[in-house]
Amino acid sequence: MTAEPHPTAADRSATTGRLPLRRRLLPVFALLLLAPWAAECSWGGFAIDDFLPVLIFLGPMYGGAAILIRETARHLGAGWPTIVLLAAAFGVLQAGLVDQSLFNPDFLDDTQYADTRAAAEATLVPGLEFSLRQAFDYVGNHIVLTICAPIVLVESFLGADRRLRPWLGRPGLAVIGVIYLLGSLLIFSDSSGRKDFLTSPLQLTFATVLVLALVATALLPRWRRPRPRLVRRVPHPLWVALLVVLVRFGTDLTPGWAGVAIALALAAAIGALIVYWSSRNGWGQRHVLAAGTAGLVTAAAFAYLVPPYSPASPAAALAGDVAVTVVTLALVGGAWWRLRASPAVLVAAT
Repeated sequence: MTAEPHPTAADRSATTGRLPLRRRLLPVFALLLLAPWAAECSWGGFAIDDFLPVLIFLGPMYGGAAILIRETARHLGAGWPTIVLLAAAFGVLQAGLVDQSLFNPDFLDDTQYADTRAAAEATLVPGLEFSLRQAFDYVGNHIVLTICAPIVLVESFLGADRRLRPWLGRPGLAVIGVIYLLGSLLIFSDSSGRKDFLTSPLQLTFATVLVLALVATALLPRWRRPRPRLVRRVPHPLWVALLVVLVRFGTDLTPGWAGVAIALALAAAIGALIVYWSSRNGWGQRHVLAAGTAGLVTAAAFAYLVPPYSPASPAAALAGDVAVTVVTLALVGGAWWRLRASPAVLVAAT
């Protein structure tokens, strides 16, 4: 096995221009649809008859963000740290400024999750009046489900020559940017999206500064520099996935401030461990797939135990959960098979 070459700006532009339009747009459309499905449906948030409306109304916002984040990182020649940091920025932007669920204490009161309000209020940040527990869940789920899992799935279905290269040029990025802005404006202006709530000036300033800080960190040149590999073995991809699943369970062990502290510590530990493993010789796309989709598989497995946002018939809810299982297994299993069938190529250290 040989290390995957780090594409230069000229290589990326040349590759983008050479590919036929339909080949460039196929993964774009896939990500446009997969991001909203993973964000809202994969964990049981909607019954099966709501899947299509979710894709139509939330696709421009969620899918547009996933495409812009992925394309920004790949055009810069950056790796997963940039994608994760930009995903965190999107999570704060989405929950803090677009639907403003992060600061709205009544956001879930008209759903079947109204009983979670007491647990959320146990970790209110004084002055800013938002729940740190909810912030961890909202932003974390956007990182894992909305952005990272869809990107790693779509990239895993592509050949090694296209996996880390851009799909769109500047005109395409401009179109996606407009689609994302219109989708976000739709949610912000719709009464069922923002629910007629407006953040305070202090909350608005806090969220804006945090978004800008995350974006600035994501764009640092250090994430674009190739790093030497350590000549050490890496664990099997399934062990990586199992560890991510166990950490996911650990983040929900204890309520209150102690629970948030444990969740943050576990998330930092697994992030640092994956960064360390990815610097080893032998870390490949199957490891990335395992780490990136373990949260999606876990969410799909527990979809049977959580209610959808709005009351639904038992048959529709069960059909939605079964559909989630089938789609998740098909996507992850198909991506795994695609990688096993293709030549093994190492992924640049991240």
